[in-house]
Amino acid sequence: MIDNAKEIVSAAKSKMADAVKFLEEDLKTYRVGKANPSVFNNIVVDYYGTPTPIPQVASVTTPDAKTLAIQPWEKKMIPAIEKAIMDANIGLTPQNNGETIRCTVPPLTEDRRKELIKKVKAAGESAKVVIRNARRDAIDALKKAQKEGLPEDTEKDLEQNTQKETDAFVKKTDEIVSAKEKEILTV
Repeated sequence: MIDNAKEIVSAAKSKMADAVKFLEEDLKTYRVGKANPSVFNNIVVDYYGTPTPIPQVASVTTPDAKTLAIQPWEKKMIPAIEKAIMDANIGLTPQNNGETIRCTVPPLTEDRRKELIKKVKAAGESAKVVIRNARRDAIDALKKAQKEGLPEDTEKDLEQNTQKETDAFVKKTDEIVSAKEKEILTV
C-alpha cells in the first residue's frame, strides 16, 4: 500500500517535470531578436502529403547572429518552406537564391517585446496550472488510498512531500519565465 502511494507521488512529480520541460522547449521557439534555429521547430510544410516540421526536411543553421539559413534536402521544397514561413507569421521574411533560404532576423520593436512577454507569462501560467493539477490529482489519490488502508501519518507525509515538489516546480517555472523576460528585454 505504501509503495502504491509513493508511486502516486512519483507520477505527480513526473507530470510536473514534464510541464517544466515543455515550457522550456516552447519558450525556445520565441524569436527574441537573435537568430535561433528552433523558431522553425513548430512550422510544418507539406512533404509528400505529410505535415512535417521544417528541421526534418532541411538543415537550419545560423551563419551569423542575425541570419537563419535553411538548406532543403530537396530543391523543390524551397517554395513550400517559404510559404510555410510566411503563413506562420513569425515576423521573418524568407529570401531564396535557388539553393538556400535566408531569413534576416529584424530587431524587436517595443510593442513586439511587450507582446512576447505576455505570451511568455501566459505559457508560464499554463505550466503552473499543469503542475497544480498534478498536485491535486496526487493528493486526491492519496486520500483515496488512506480510505483503503494507507496509514494517516504516511498519507500526510506524502501530501507534504507532494506540496514541496509543487513549490519547487512552481519556483523553477517562475525562474524560467523571468529569465526569458530578461532575454526579451535585452536590446
